[in-house]
Amino acid sequence: MSFRFATAVLALALVAPVAHAAAGAATKPAATSSEPMAVVLETAQGRIVIQLDEKAAPKTSANFKKLVQQGFYDGTSFHRVIAGFMIQGGDPNTKDADPKNDGLGGPGYTVPAEIGLKHVRGAIATARQSDAVNPKRESSGSQFFIDVADLASLDAGGYTVFGKVIEGMDSVDKIVGLANDSSLPLANGGGRNPGKKGLITKAHLIPLSTAKGGEKKATATADSTQK
Repeated sequence: MSFRFATAVLALALVAPVAHAAAGAATKPAATSSEPMAVVLETAQGRIVIQLDEKAAPKTSANFKKLVQQGFYDGTSFHRVIAGFMIQGGDPNTKDADPKNDGLGGPGYTVPAEIGLKHVRGAIATARQSDAVNPKRESSGSQFFIDVADLASLDAGGYTVFGKVIEGMDSVDKIVGLANDSSLPLANGGGRNPGKKGLITKAHLIPLSTAKGGEKKATATADSTQK
């Protein structure tokens, strides 16, 4: 199942799974800490550190942290990369050897839409199905993408942005650079599937204050994403 949005030059689809459980299943908060936490993705191309915007997207942020703490993303891969656009990951199907089912998996639930933040370079957002089958624009339970450029067309399309990369955009750029490797298989929905070259070896939480881009932490959360 896919969902579609328009860019300035062409229409593309991000693939997201069909939900088999109520959206409310995603709203159970992750274990909390008195200090804001950042998410670290250790990948085959380097480290990516993400600052969540728990004020603008509390349900989405809580779900993402919960999955990270459960080890859900460990061993998954970024399965869809498009040059100048984005890298997409979060599908447990990428753990198997069949690239044809990549982009079709998830935890079996959706997350209520929390649309508001802008798609700027480094923004992290959720994948979702098309408006035709998903009029509430609810988010995939686990699949996400990271913008590699400012994408105003996605602002109009209505996707939940829930944070930003504060360290490791060079790693993101290495992953999206794999889109130019014609030896890689085509991804569902367009672009290339980098397979293990886009591997997330481990996802974990760290105090935001210890992240290189998060020194201003609690007083300077992801407000800049809204500007």
